[in-house]
Amino acid sequence: MQTAIIRAERVEKYYAQPSENRIQVISPTDLSIGAGEIVALLGPSGSGKSTLLRMLTGLSTPSAGEVYWHEKPIATASVNVSIVFQSFALFPWLTVLENVEAPLKALGMEPAERRKRSLKILDTVGLDGFQAAYPKELSGGMRQRVGFARALVVEPEVLFMDEPFSALDVLTAENLRSELLELWQNKTIPTQAIFIVTHNIEEAVLLADRIIVLGRNPGHVRTDFQVAIPHPRDRKATSFTQLVDYIYKVLTQPDAQPPALPQTSTGKTVRDQRQMHYQMLPHARPGGIAGLLELVLDHNGKDDIYRLADDLAFQIDDLLPIVDAAQLLGFLTVTEGDAAITSTGAEYANSEILRQKELFRNAAVENVLLLRQIVRAIESKSDRSVPEEFFHDMLDEQFSEDETLRQLETAINWGRYAELFDFDASRRRFIQSEKLHHDADASSTAEIDA
Repeated sequence: MQTAIIRAERVEKYYAQPSENRIQVISPTDLSIGAGEIVALLGPSGSGKSTLLRMLTGLSTPSAGEVYWHEKPIATASVNVSIVFQSFALFPWLTVLENVEAPLKALGMEPAERRKRSLKILDTVGLDGFQAAYPKELSGGMRQRVGFARALVVEPEVLFMDEPFSALDVLTAENLRSELLELWQNKTIPTQAIFIVTHNIEEAVLLADRIIVLGRNPGHVRTDFQVAIPHPRDRKATSFTQLVDYIYKVLTQPDAQPPALPQTSTGKTVRDQRQMHYQMLPHARPGGIAGLLELVLDHNGKDDIYRLADDLAFQIDDLLPIVDAAQLLGFLTVTEGDAAITSTGAEYANSEILRQKELFRNAAVENVLLLRQIVRAIESKSDRSVPEEFFHDMLDEQFSEDETLRQLETAINWGRYAELFDFDASRRRFIQSEKLHHDADASSTAEIDA
């Protein structure tokens, strides 16, 4: 890699709490973006991808650490970056040409010069002839082309993209990726580096010279490596599929040491140093877990995760929480990007609803610390109830407020389904389930009779 344009040194993001503790969003992280490279940033939802992007561009100030632009603190440097967002974010009352001219107008450029430069970039991205059209007259793909043109017209040294293709249909997204890569490789645009945030693993392997994968809770770099596959890249090539499987494994085994890189790629892995008290519960519903297990069982008990996502027409970010939940409960194992159903998972998929609940209940108590603690707390109380606030206070030492609420919501959903406990929403209390209360009474009666 050549000299760094942007370099982050021990940057972190956290939010102070009334107590001495704080919510850590991104742990101290070193990262650089060099001239001549496309960098892809991958990670599960909640890992801080967009937060890190905002800090690297200067839109957000790190809680600690420093970001440097050509070795000058970014707060005092003349930064030349542009951002393409997931949403098109165009001004609907302006024409295509006026939308592209907008950033140049904000910079104070003379009308004749900004018109000349804007027309040139519109031609470059394939929008020549549409300069007088309004956004409502364009397709999604063409609106995103306007977004690219508006970002490129200022001739940024670094182009940042935050999920730029996720709102587009598959064919349009594929076409735009190819065109972006062609512009980059032919040096048609003056940009020196591209930094793309994505959840699409194949997209990262198709485009990037370097891939960084984040873990979460808090966000941290799990692996950072160079992609040594020459362009054009073939999705069906062994080197390509091996790298896709490697990244899937890193994403689906968040608590394991990252595996060895395929021989076609070089780089470093960063050991996961987290010491978690509570697992982060994947936000998946029992019905979704059952549906996934049935699908895997229909595929002879094993299938590649990204093929499962394609079969279900899911984005990988939508499927991973369900996979993570099934894995946490011991219903699936995930190796090299392949999901294999366990004997318990197969029994769960084949069972009637009452047996499914029993299997889920056993797996939840055995594998999920939070649910186990809720059940024990209820059993230890004479009134068989515990305030939600008790667990909220423990969780918010580890998670943000939003994530704490989501963790409790998932725990309540799983606990109710498994009949581990009920939840009184009006009083915000966990209470003993009718089933467990009935079973306890039956047991007591049996002991008396004996």
